Amino acid sequence: MELIKQNSQIRIIKSLIIIFLGSIILAISAKIKIPFYPVPMTMQTFVVLFLGISFGFKIGLATISLYLLEGILGLPVFSNSPERGIGLAYFTGPTMGYLIGFLSACFLVSFVKSEDNFLIIFIKIILSVSTIYLLGIIWLATLIGWDKPIFELGVLPFLLAEFFKITLLTILSKKILKLRKFI
Repeated sequence: MELIKQNSQIRIIKSLIIIFLGSIILAISAKIKIPFYPVPMTMQTFVVLFLGISFGFKIGLATISLYLLEGILGLPVFSNSPERGIGLAYFTGPTMGYLIGFLSACFLVSFVKSEDNFLIIFIKIILSVSTIYLLGIIWLATLIGWDKPIFELGVLPFLLAEFFKITLLTILSKKILKLRKFI
């Protein structure tokens, strides 16, 4: 009985460490960017999908939620946030839909399984990333107006980079899935 309790505590500690480190990696990935207006291109989508594939939706969602909370509280974790951060004001800006989309993408991509063939994995990842862009352009259009070229501003500039990230994750997915055994 004591051994079971100890193993459970170790799993909780491992999970908390992964969540904390994952939020740091997500913040770093936000700073690796190519500036675009109104939404910059970053490595965040890659990290979000990596977290969902490697650790499943529970740890993935907890990690992204911690990251979003850090940003809302004013830590400079978001892509264009200044050194001191601006919290909720930045969060509710043009990128809010994309940031919220991280949660849905992480959840959906967690259903990738090692038994899936690469085509199925590729499709699951595309569907997951699509939720980021869908929520992103809905919020962007709400914010700047539906009469603006929303697709050209909020999706089109990112498609080539996303295709590369999706392809890379598809190729690496069977290796990445082995990280779930760590927890």
